[in-house]
Amino acid sequence: TVRKQDATGSGKAVSSEYFNPGIVSSPQEMVIGKMAGVQITTGGGAPGEGATIRIRGGSSLRASNDPLIVIDGVAVDTDGPTGMRNPLSTINPNDIESFTVLKDASATAIYGSRASNGVILITTKKGASGKPFSVNYTGSVSLSNPTNYVDVFSAEEYRKLIQTKYEGNASALALLGNASTDWQKEIYQTAVAHDHNLNFTGGLGNFPYRVSLGYTDQDGILRTDNLKRVTASLNINPSLFDNHLKIDLSAKGMINDNTFANRSAIGGAISMDPTHPTNFVWKNPDGTPQFTAPMNPLVQLSDYHDISTVNRFLGNLTFDYKLHFFPALKAKLNLGIDQSNSDGSTVIPVGSVLSYSTYQGKGRNTEWVQSKTNALLDFYFDYNGTIGSHSRINAVAGYSWQHFYRDGKSITTSADGMNLFEKNDYKTEHYLISFFGRLNYVLLERYLLTVTLRDDGSSRFAPENRWGLFPSVALAWNISREGFFNTGVVSNLKLRLGYGITGQQNLSDNDYPYQAVYAFSEPGASYLFGNTYIQTARPGGYDANLKWEETTTYNAGLDYGFLKDRITGDLDVYYRKTIDLINQIPVPAGTNLTNQIVTNVGDLENKGLEFSINGKAIATSNIDWEVGFNLTYNVNKILKLTAIDDPTYKGVYVGGIGGGTGNTIQIHSVGYPSYAFFVRQQVYDANGKPLEDLYVDRDGDGGITGDDNYRYKKPSPTVFMGYSSLFRYKNFDFSFNGRISLGNYVYNNVFSNNGSYNMMVTSNYLTNKVKNVEETQFSNSQYFSDYYMENGSFLKLDNASVGYNFNTIFQSKVNARVYLTAQNLFTITKYRGLDPEV
Repeated sequence: TVRKQDATGSGKAVSSEYFNPGIVSSPQEMVIGKMAGVQITTGGGAPGEGATIRIRGGSSLRASNDPLIVIDGVAVDTDGPTGMRNPLSTINPNDIESFTVLKDASATAIYGSRASNGVILITTKKGASGKPFSVNYTGSVSLSNPTNYVDVFSAEEYRKLIQTKYEGNASALALLGNASTDWQKEIYQTAVAHDHNLNFTGGLGNFPYRVSLGYTDQDGILRTDNLKRVTASLNINPSLFDNHLKIDLSAKGMINDNTFANRSAIGGAISMDPTHPTNFVWKNPDGTPQFTAPMNPLVQLSDYHDISTVNRFLGNLTFDYKLHFFPALKAKLNLGIDQSNSDGSTVIPVGSVLSYSTYQGKGRNTEWVQSKTNALLDFYFDYNGTIGSHSRINAVAGYSWQHFYRDGKSITTSADGMNLFEKNDYKTEHYLISFFGRLNYVLLERYLLTVTLRDDGSSRFAPENRWGLFPSVALAWNISREGFFNTGVVSNLKLRLGYGITGQQNLSDNDYPYQAVYAFSEPGASYLFGNTYIQTARPGGYDANLKWEETTTYNAGLDYGFLKDRITGDLDVYYRKTIDLINQIPVPAGTNLTNQIVTNVGDLENKGLEFSINGKAIATSNIDWEVGFNLTYNVNKILKLTAIDDPTYKGVYVGGIGGGTGNTIQIHSVGYPSYAFFVRQQVYDANGKPLEDLYVDRDGDGGITGDDNYRYKKPSPTVFMGYSSLFRYKNFDFSFNGRISLGNYVYNNVFSNNGSYNMMVTSNYLTNKVKNVEETQFSNSQYFSDYYMENGSFLKLDNASVGYNFNTIFQSKVNARVYLTAQNLFTITKYRGLDPEV
């Protein structure tokens, strides 16, 4: 740990006092919009939903872009156990004391290769020595409702549309029903959630402790979605031998029971004919379900039973020993473990329409189990001393060992257990070993130097490529402490410069990318032997010379404070370049047993600017008003994708979409941002109406092919901002916070996949459409049209809360607080879908 005044790197801490209010099942929701350079996007509105966290935009194309998350000294597995939407839901948000984000290479280098995308340090609450015993209860109840729906034809509008377009077609008109069903409103509900937390805190002499219990029961707005979670934590922090030995024991346990709704019901609610009642199912003449027709979304929910139970334990034990014979030197040992066991099943009953397309109406029963263990050992020496009367020095040197292991198995049978469709067992592991050192030097309390060196070895690479050496250096000048800088206005001014290299080896679940391994086929490629479907095993492609992906970062920053730090903030500019990208590229079919391999090829650059300002607008005995604002500018560009420059190489196709077979709508191309959209330029008539199948012939060959696609915009914002306000008057408080995102574009796949008259009427069923089809009048889907590219920029008010604090109740030692919070109050955007972030 480095003192704030001695820090030379770029970082930001947010304490619990400034967390976003409201019921949160995922800890990262508490700091959305709070920090420059950190973009947190939730995956949806389901209970315990995960989130995508990007610090300075990420540094890789195929390897992980997730930051390293360290909880009380334990680096957790961000992939998380199977059966959980969010690996961070292990932690009860009520137990968290602070979030600290480290962003540049100087700040993150001590954490090694897993920190190439930044570091998030989560510190939980602890007891304090000498404090009296106290009990704290926090409880809340919330109601959630969907605020936006896809604009489809109502029953009356749809009936009129069919009668008009198919006038005289008796078979088409006979398919219409007499009901009026709003399928979207049928599948959603008012979701109720309640959350309860109880903690006990105290300190018996030099033996502080904190114990907490938590329970959450949260329904989703999509029917049948539910999360039930029980958490418990224990923190004990004794000091022994006249404070020469400090021990931190932290243990956290969680039981997470999930019921996952079938999200296909959302699409079913869009396409299902609204003129039929809620129990209607399209059927063939022989009475069997018509599985190619739009499915009743209520049946999709009721016939799909997906549950899981996850038990997870996170613990660490730290010994901090100050040597009796040399008090300036400390020996520190950190032992940590992240252990999870999970199991679950997905059941579709016999005869359900959901099982006809693949399992011939026999139903399906999939059962699975998984165990994951992440074990950690850190041992290092920490020296703090002085050189003369003008210099301070801190030196750290140590060793780190981590072992990641997981095993599991799954089996899929017919619902009656008579037919075996799939069976899969696996065991996999990898190791990460590191030697590290860091030197902090402070001269005259004004000039600061930090040098870090870390040597990481990963079992994911061949022995000759296993080790990577990653250095960093940073300088800082505390200008405000200079004798010539004598001003009553500027209270803090520190200039920072940093440089460093970090490595990347995280390939998600691939622990053996340099070895020849066999993989089981997908269930659809199985062979039927008797009553059993047998999967094939095939060799996979590999690169025996795979090595570290390396990211070099340059950072310049300025920390400032004015008026005795009533106004504080920072400004950073940075440039990052990643070389030897771990990337998936095509190879000639038949070579290396595949047509694609993962190898080191390509370069990527990221550059940007971050600015934050926080101010105490009013600070009196009765009134406090604090405001905050942060801004991030970030752009990236792919510099190289092939070993040999090839101007004819278009790039790597990514971004699969719903509709068609194998369609992609994005591409990685040299000279463009990652994940750029790859579309065709739509032609419009004089009135601005898109003309079907008419696109600009960009290559001039007289026809429209894939060569006419062009790169257009990107999904990531160029600029994003966060704003917040906290106002206190005596015992009352009012706060709000929100975000602004600019330059991000969204491909409206809901419109492109449901925005044509094609297949609206068949001989056996009807399909509803989005009302946008009235604007386009498309007869067939135009998946590659840039007409469906929409500006996803937005202004959001994420939270608003008002509360009152009772300092004492009935002249006792009981304190209380009541509050009312509203979340996701409004979104202003040009995007016509449900949410520009989903």
